Amino acid sequence: MWTEDRVETLKKLWAEGLSASQIAKQLGGVTRNAVIGKVHRLGLSGRATSNRPSRARQQPAAAAAPATARPQPAQASEARESAALAKEKPLPAPAPQRRLTDVAIGDGATVLSLTEHTCKWPIGDPGEESFHFCGDRSAPGMPYCAEHARLAYQPVQARKRNDRRRDFAV
Repeated sequence: MWTEDRVETLKKLWAEGLSASQIAKQLGGVTRNAVIGKVHRLGLSGRATSNRPSRARQQPAAAAAPATARPQPAQASEARESAALAKEKPLPAPAPQRRLTDVAIGDGATVLSLTEHTCKWPIGDPGEESFHFCGDRSAPGMPYCAEHARLAYQPVQARKRNDRRRDFAV
């Protein structure tokens, strides 16, 4: 319960720079999140610096190398771009034997026949009897086959571009 005395104590401790957890312990009967919520509702934003010494970060040996070994800004940005591209998983090549529109009614998989290795792309209206799933072999670590994965996992820029086209088409 937030009495006037507890609110005043909260304001004082907050101004002294104590953390929400420390304040909750001192007040007793309230959680850290309750303290954070009350601080927010009271509009207390200005904080005094903490009386705890800040922890010095230890740099790995590679980062502590002399400044002359650092790459130039252009080289650093190229290295970051290369690292970002290396982290992205390329999608597997699509299987050429079957197209998305070639799925015949009755062909595919039911919810009971799906496994960890089958494509779970829904085909048709779930309310109709002809509804089924793709059922092809799924790409490793993905719920869909390569073709459906390309549809489901579009890059952000391509998605935005497609959304803009839809907005203008209406």
